[in-house]
Amino acid sequence: MDSAGFIAGMSALGAGIAALGVIGGGIGTGNATGKAVESIAKQPEASGKIMSALIIGGALSEATAIYGFLLGLLLILFGVKG
Repeated sequence: MDSAGFIAGMSALGAGIAALGVIGGGIGTGNATGKAVESIAKQPEASGKIMSALIIGGALSEATAIYGFLLGLLLILFGVKG
């Protein structure tokens, strides 16, 4: 087995693992949104605080997903030079 083929295969595997971070970010944001809607339905007077916490948490969750997407994209496009 040549070294270039092995490195290309491991880059593809790393990109696949990085894609799991993107899936996790989407699931986390969906769960947080569902809980926020449930909380607002129970306590409408606290909607301002709930929405601000949701926006900050959603931004952090999506930033993690974007980092995973970027890592996978870089591994596929450029790989690891060895």
